[in-house]
Amino acid sequence: MDITGGEQVGDAVASCASALRPAVDRDWEGVAAGGLEWSCRRTAEHIAGDLIAYAGQLAGRVRDRYAPFEIVLDGPAGGPDAAGNADVLEVIETTGALLTAAARTAPRSARAFHPYPFRSADRVGFAAMGVAEVLLHTHDIAEGLGLPYEAPAPLAEFVLTRIFPHVQPGPDHWRTLLWATGRGELPGRAPVTEWRWSNNLVLPAGRLTLEGVTPAAAADLAADGDGGFAWAEGGPFEGTREAAGMTAKAYQEGVHRPEFGLFVLVRAEDDRAIGGMGFHGAPDEDGRAEIGYDLTESARGHGYATEALRALAAWALARQDVTSLFATVDRDNAPSRGVVERAGFRRVSEEGEDGAQFAYELRS
Repeated sequence: MDITGGEQVGDAVASCASALRPAVDRDWEGVAAGGLEWSCRRTAEHIAGDLIAYAGQLAGRVRDRYAPFEIVLDGPAGGPDAAGNADVLEVIETTGALLTAAARTAPRSARAFHPYPFRSADRVGFAAMGVAEVLLHTHDIAEGLGLPYEAPAPLAEFVLTRIFPHVQPGPDHWRTLLWATGRGELPGRAPVTEWRWSNNLVLPAGRLTLEGVTPAAAADLAADGDGGFAWAEGGPFEGTREAAGMTAKAYQEGVHRPEFGLFVLVRAEDDRAIGGMGFHGAPDEDGRAEIGYDLTESARGHGYATEALRALAAWALARQDVTSLFATVDRDNAPSRGVVERAGFRRVSEEGEDGAQFAYELRS
């Protein structure tokens, strides 16, 4: 699978330039861009501004705020000549190249600030946000100018499966993305009036980080891929692949809640993925959520699962919609029982034939 998103940024910018270049001699300032209050000219400037802002955030690894990037295309009086529409497209192409380079050269583990919803994004997240801005605002400008525009379906799918994990896929990726951002209709779905994209959640856990798995990564893991992670020897283990399949299925059915999906456990010292941990679904009506985990054999016996489970349980139980967590462990799996017990879970019952499994619970 694609591991940076840089290629998709370049393809999106090329799509934008191809669609809008035939109209560079038109008046972009006096025409509104689709349903936006901005003019077509202002919207094109906004595309360029977002691309360089995302490139700067990612390249600088700014973690607690937006870095102050701004593009000024029309200089002060007496300065450089104002940029024409063709020049604006060239700026979009240039800033797109910068984001492409930033995504391709950033380490896999690099993250930088973005406010919604979990305060950061990785290189693929910034690339997906850049592609979304380009495709959607190219649509807006083209609509304002009366130009035909159909974004390439693979690019729309790239955006949906990376930063719209809560949106059920539709039969047409581009139409689904337009609907999800309040720009169109889909049969059987109510109009969207408010929306935000959603980057993946990452939680610190001592020697590890828990990285939320996107629908794209889940589908790849379920199909015997690596999900974009560098795995330790023997990974990913079968439990992680099964959990990834559950995540991909929930996404297809429109019931996936990304914060209650699968997390990959990544070792901080070498950026190697060593296992999976996560929820079997969102909390039920009583606020109970089931949790599960596995590790690659080469990573077992070092306390990693306990560290990760403590961190994930603390995060979950701090939420208002979670009252308790439970896990079911085979009676003869002493190492796994040790993990949940060290993490503070208490045994509450025996289940299965002849008590073959122990049920554990941790309450807030």
